[in-house]
Amino acid sequence: MFLGVDGGGTKTAFVCMDEGGAVLARAVTGTSYHLQIGLDEAVARLKTGVEAICAQLGRSADAFDFAFFGLPAYGEDAVIDPLLAAACGQLLGHDRYRCDNDMVCGWAGSLACGDGLNLVAGTGSIGYGQRRGRAARVGGWGELFGDEGSAYWIAVQGLNAVSRMSDGRLRPGPLRRVVHEALGVEADLDLCARVMGPSGLGRDGIAALAPLVSQAAAAGDSVAGAILADAGAELARIAHALRHALGFPDSEPAPISWSGGVLAHQPAVREALTAALARDGRYRVTPPRHGADIGAALYAAHLAGRVIAVAD
Repeated sequence: MFLGVDGGGTKTAFVCMDEGGAVLARAVTGTSYHLQIGLDEAVARLKTGVEAICAQLGRSADAFDFAFFGLPAYGEDAVIDPLLAAACGQLLGHDRYRCDNDMVCGWAGSLACGDGLNLVAGTGSIGYGQRRGRAARVGGWGELFGDEGSAYWIAVQGLNAVSRMSDGRLRPGPLRRVVHEALGVEADLDLCARVMGPSGLGRDGIAALAPLVSQAAAAGDSVAGAILADAGAELARIAHALRHALGFPDSEPAPISWSGGVLAHQPAVREALTAALARDGRYRVTPPRHGADIGAALYAAHLAGRVIAVAD
């Protein structure tokens, strides 16, 4: 049995799969993003999820032949990473596991652990891929100065546009009304307290505003439409850098797929991305074969030297 853990900015999914490709147990907890909730709470949520899987199986964690923990921000802090890895080992009670960034889960699910690129655009954004045993990542620098094309990035661009519409720096469009109605504010400056005040929105809450930009674009807001197009273009730039990092020659079309809520549920962003890739001509766009949670379990098996065939 193989345990996969797909951490994320919004939730953490746990999947146990057998070597025949059957899912034996699933569980979900809240985000395991330690920069948001702290190390202790992140470990507590991992513990809850592992225990839930074990309870469903009626087995102890020793029954897992291998486990993979894909965790947000893993690999980005030389102090925290060893603590997270050690905590995962303590939860399992054995050393048949590996930790890495949750970007690996998206790639492993979308491309079934095959060579190619995967773009993740959820709460944050990042690109990851493998080719002939070589791995690389691009992006994923966090919401303060990165995560271009992500839900958080789209939402912040949308809020910025609303502020400029309110000032008269932009012509007011449907986006202003849509955001005001969704957040329950009447006066423009009330947005400050609603978003940044003591009872304001955290990272997840801000990212959850991204669909409002799509809603406004569908209502004819050209500024909102441009934000979504820019998101797709930013993700294409991540793909180009990742392709170069993995050493794909121009003569070899790079398989590329995607994961995360933005590319799954906001067609305008996905269409802008795929159009940019088509213009480049060096990619073979492949719809995701599996979700990132299944990908985590597939990668656990991969690390154990097993290949699992899962029906597409």
